[in-house]
Amino acid sequence: MEIPVIDFKKIEGESRKETLSLLHQACEKWGFFMIENHSIDVELMVKVKALVNQHYEQNMKGRFYNSDVAKSLVDKEITRNIDWESAFFIWHRPVSNINQFANLPMDFQKTMDEYIDQLIKLAETLSELMSENLGLEKSFIKQAFSGSKGPSVGTKVAKYPRCPRPEQVRGLREHTDAGGIILLLQDDEVPGLEFFKDGEWVEIPPSKNNRIFVNTGDQLEVLSNGIYKSALHRVMADKNGSRLSIATFYNPAGDAIISPASKLLYPGGFSFQEYLKIYAETKFADKAPRLESMKKLTNGPRDLLM
Repeated sequence: MEIPVIDFKKIEGESRKETLSLLHQACEKWGFFMIENHSIDVELMVKVKALVNQHYEQNMKGRFYNSDVAKSLVDKEITRNIDWESAFFIWHRPVSNINQFANLPMDFQKTMDEYIDQLIKLAETLSELMSENLGLEKSFIKQAFSGSKGPSVGTKVAKYPRCPRPEQVRGLREHTDAGGIILLLQDDEVPGLEFFKDGEWVEIPPSKNNRIFVNTGDQLEVLSNGIYKSALHRVMADKNGSRLSIATFYNPAGDAIISPASKLLYPGGFSFQEYLKIYAETKFADKAPRLESMKKLTNGPRDLLM
């Protein structure tokens, strides 16, 4: 399967309509896609990856291979309920905790903060484009995520270490992401990420040409009333290399109340006879305008009563 690629250079050009349509299809049919020409500083991306790899080698690798997880695999125990990963989580918004990690040097902190500032702008742009594609106000997703302090943003910094028995364990077990928009800066050499689509697992290749991989989480599926999907995915352990994963989550605030957008709900309150009047005139046309007419018919009186 050819994974959708969204060229952000085309968002404001003559190909805007076509590009928005491609983004909508990717969210609706796939739940994941890649972005190129996203305007995030390439040198910054390269530096972030280098610093994370360096930090892993100096601070995390030894601890991981001496951990109970690693020892259980060497001892040939059943390891179905563990993940072969070495990871930590940094909060950025509404409050950052990056300076609370004693073994993260200032250069690491500064570089990560600069990268996240640019990534949040990309996430906000994506949220606006998704809102537009859903027929909602441009700021709808951001406002829905905001709660009292604005959207929550955090990064899972992970390495999936070289594994001596990859057939016995997952790098990360099958799951969907709980939040909203996930932007992944991943390894450019070692594979392992897989998404489930149409009854089969799709291998996500390493990110070449500084592309960012994006997937949608459970809260976008709720907000869109199921139009956009959160896709099941996993990470496979690898015998030949350690995979890098820097996944940033643009999520609702903890106190944000999430529910389907009212514009996307099929309203109640109309009789079948009312529907048949419109159906008789539009039977052989696309159903979407017909259903939209019923929304307007039933939402109007309800809005007046409120």
